[in-house]
Amino acid sequence: MSYYRYHVFFCTNLRSDGSQCCQQCNAQEARDYVKQRVKQLGPAIPDKVRINTAGCMDRCSEGPVIVVYPEATWYSYVDQTDLDEIIEQHLINGRVVERLCI
Repeated sequence: MSYYRYHVFFCTNLRSDGSQCCQQCNAQEARDYVKQRVKQLGPAIPDKVRINTAGCMDRCSEGPVIVVYPEATWYSYVDQTDLDEIIEQHLINGRVVERLCI
């Protein structure tokens, strides 16, 4: 059994050549938002959740992207509404948000 129920990785890579990357879509700010919300929600989240930064996950054309383990569920998101839906549906209720899957 994993120490965390869910381990969430946010690609925050910034490509130096200016080509498409997740950080162009404010990925670090999105990661910071989700980390803060998970802490705020505390007891509402039934199991331990860890939010981490990742380097390039090589899915830049589909980005910004996150991946949730242990299921290896890949998501792309646009705004805080999408992130809130991932928190509520996946991290709290254990249901994949199909509309955001890639």
